Amino acid sequence: MMESKKLAILRILEILKKYTDILHPLTQEQIAEYLKQDYGIVIERKAIGRNLSLLKEAGYEIETNHLGSYLEEREFEDAELKLLIDGVLCSRYIHEQYSKDLIQKLCHLSNKYFEAHVKNIHTTHEWSKTESKSLFYNIEMIDEAINQHKQIKFYYNKYDIDKKLHYTKTQVVSPYLLLVHNQHYFLMAYHEYFKNIVYYRLDHINNILILEEQSTDLKTIKGYENGINYEELSTSYPYFFTDELQIVTFLADKKIIDDIIDWFGYTADLVEEKEKVKVRVKASPSAMKYWALQYLNFVEILEPKSLREELKQDIKNGLEKYSKKK
Repeated sequence: MMESKKLAILRILEILKKYTDILHPLTQEQIAEYLKQDYGIVIERKAIGRNLSLLKEAGYEIETNHLGSYLEEREFEDAELKLLIDGVLCSRYIHEQYSKDLIQKLCHLSNKYFEAHVKNIHTTHEWSKTESKSLFYNIEMIDEAINQHKQIKFYYNKYDIDKKLHYTKTQVVSPYLLLVHNQHYFLMAYHEYFKNIVYYRLDHINNILILEEQSTDLKTIKGYENGINYEELSTSYPYFFTDELQIVTFLADKKIIDDIIDWFGYTADLVEEKEKVKVRVKASPSAMKYWALQYLNFVEILEPKSLREELKQDIKNGLEKYSKKK
């Protein structure tokens, strides 16, 4: 296909993006060959030199040495692209096919050498991915509803024994925030019937409708008079239970201090106590019960007493199950 010579400057830029870096410069003759091969454009070598100068004047970081010219600086460095690609790969809420498409788009932000390198490292089928294909549509619809301050209605689904999502309930909520937590994408919203803050897995949602009704103002909800406390949100609700936050005190082995910081952030109060560490956090008691069971061998809940008693009963029930002869 023959293109107009007027497009030469644009195509030269695309050639530099696709074929060059500091290790792979191109001479003007080589650029001319790619222009002819990829776009059917034939121009003189002097015209290529003029176009390179114009691109430099326009602010593009094009370097020229005795070996040729190359694009030195891009919107994203290769290391940054690798970081983004790893993020896509380990995001369980993105469908496998969409992951492939996203990675391909990210690869196109670098040159052909980067793309070939990435293909040798990663394949999306090696990762556990959601089967839901509605994620990006859900994001667009919810984002629009948040901007318009409108309520939304949707079907909420859960997995059954066949490993497929099945309809459970129709929900009507005021949406406030989309966030990633524990490798899943969540919608934070206000349930218009139960009158409380709730969290929904985005990949479990389908059939979203934006309603005419205005969303409930977040600042009218108890605990959110000053808006969303993002630090508290990320550290106090490890499993997104929405009961009232309390001060929870526990003893922990020093070997899991890394885990404690990962879960509760730097606001966790740590005091050394002999061979252990005494920790105070502000958190959801329901979430803390599951967290303490997860770290049963390393953690002992001290306060509140009600939470300690619940854990004692859960541990007793579990012990009875595993004590039965099979």
